[in-house]
Amino acid sequence: MNSLKFYCILLSMLNIAIIILAQEDPTYRVHSCGNAATSTMNSTYRVNLNLLLSSLASNATRNNINGFYNTSFGQNSDQVYGFFLCRGDVSNNVCQNCVTFATKDVAQRCPIGIAAMIFYDECHLRYSNSNFFSQVDPNPYWPMGNPQNITYEPQRFNSLVATSVKDSATQAASAPPGAKKFAVNKTYVDGFQNICSLAQCTPDLSSSDCNRCLGAVISRLPICCSSRIGGIVYAPSCYIRYEISEFYNETALAAESVPPPPLPPVTLPVPQGKVGVHYLVLFCQYLEFPPKQRKNNTVIIIVILSAVISVIAILIISFYTISRKRKSREEFKSGSVDDEITRTESLQYNLEIIHLATDNFSEVNKLGQGGFGFVYKVQSIKMLFIN
Repeated sequence: MNSLKFYCILLSMLNIAIIILAQEDPTYRVHSCGNAATSTMNSTYRVNLNLLLSSLASNATRNNINGFYNTSFGQNSDQVYGFFLCRGDVSNNVCQNCVTFATKDVAQRCPIGIAAMIFYDECHLRYSNSNFFSQVDPNPYWPMGNPQNITYEPQRFNSLVATSVKDSATQAASAPPGAKKFAVNKTYVDGFQNICSLAQCTPDLSSSDCNRCLGAVISRLPICCSSRIGGIVYAPSCYIRYEISEFYNETALAAESVPPPPLPPVTLPVPQGKVGVHYLVLFCQYLEFPPKQRKNNTVIIIVILSAVISVIAILIISFYTISRKRKSREEFKSGSVDDEITRTESLQYNLEIIHLATDNFSEVNKLGQGGFGFVYKVQSIKMLFIN
């Protein structure tokens, strides 16, 4: 028994070790420390900054934040603002791992700064002593290009890259307020591999601000990446990236693109005896949906109606079967009584006839005596007489 416990504990420790090893560090890109002023290690601002970084790391585990979270700690000149933004296609675990790593990494890279930004492939993190929430900020920017050049029709390649990143930017900026402002685009052109592009803004920006920020970083793409097979331009509020190979999780994006189930229609209370009116109301509500959503609801309505019709049919059959059995029992009871009455009436005779048949109850015709009376012989027929 003890050996079994030992092996179970050993197996659990091995599983934990495997999980830890499987969580690779995020891919570092660039960072910036705000050195306009400094904060001492023991200052109130530094205490608030540590609280902020701890809060960012703990909130990276939430599943309802679209990979983005911002918060602040402190008051007045000691107040610090910060956020993290995870790439729109990464899983919750990857996001959590990246943000947790970033909170420790930025503290080492910017040990005394009052503002900092750090970028990885999977996420980026920012903090400052000034409030930058919901404000578009395309500066400063960090362009980075792949060192390898394209050799086949570079001008045409640059034009296709520009078109691809603009399409991604337009799609990302069109997301509703508060939603994940993230989009990818893949284009295959003869003579080239796939051109995969990505654009993302912080979700607290408006659509117009997101579009303005992405437009600014796209305009700086030729600085680093003309005729390059890949490139990135980071800014505090947004960034773009393109490669000739897929660098994002297309499977995760395909799963997110599945539309959520439509909201059920509001049903009114149904008075008794007006079931038909109820289904007429449901049908009218169904017609109010747009055609695309109505198509999605068709299967649900067919299933519901089929289930309702099946239940009604079962109830009708059950009621009919029970009624038949009850009617059969009543007919059986009624027939038995009538039969008994008929048999009883058939055994009733006039006293005068009995006198004649038994010869005035002659001892000669007496056959015997039972608990109910005497039995007499009547022309070779035994007849019960109750004395």
